[in-house]
Amino acid sequence: MKNLHRPPKAAMLIAQRIVQDIVRGDVSPGDLLPPERVMLEKYETGRGTLREALRLLEFQGAIALKPGPGGGPVLLDPDASHLAGTVVLLMQLKQAPFRTIAEVRSAIEPMISGLAATRIDEASLAGLDDTITQMREHLDDQHVFLEENKRFHDIIAWSSGNPLFGYLADSLLDIMDGTLIGVDYPARRRKAILTAHEHVRDAIKSGDPVESESRMRDHIGEYVRYAERKFPEVLDQIVPWDRVFN
Repeated sequence: MKNLHRPPKAAMLIAQRIVQDIVRGDVSPGDLLPPERVMLEKYETGRGTLREALRLLEFQGAIALKPGPGGGPVLLDPDASHLAGTVVLLMQLKQAPFRTIAEVRSAIEPMISGLAATRIDEASLAGLDDTITQMREHLDDQHVFLEENKRFHDIIAWSSGNPLFGYLADSLLDIMDGTLIGVDYPARRRKAILTAHEHVRDAIKSGDPVESESRMRDHIGEYVRYAERKFPEVLDQIVPWDRVFN
């Protein structure tokens, strides 16, 4: 049988070494990495291979290539958009419907909320309060309301203390509301979401992981039931990669 496990390309090996050196070194987001001439000597490689390695890291959102004098590769603090793009692309290729995303969030967000109840800091609690205030003040503006809804769930995900949960939840937040494929939120539904957020926030603020998990499970469950009642055809649609990430 033919061996399908190909050895890594030279550029990938260089990219991996660059990442290892970043992790070992005192490098922070926003810092410039060494100039090209230094990297060429350090990694003992050609200019084409090094540039391909840097493009690989740029594609993954780990660095930005700053042009001009004094420019070069700049370390970034990667967000979840690259993971989200990959997830949605794979889902489309597998013809996985929107319901798949709802199921994943129903499974992980209650656990995340429970962890956040014991790990969240005061700044993040203040952030939750602010999202609720903004949602209340913009009940008539669905765009702002849903942006604050995303921020609420994002704060909780990163407050779990587990960066993988943060990236997983954050990668799905942009598409979970379903507006890109037809889900709508009338004023009555927005008010229900606001009330649910207040209950989740109160449970997290009290430091009760069991209640926090329960409140989030109720919240996500109600969203799924709402979509099933009002937009059953949407749940069975395949999430379009080109419409979400264009």
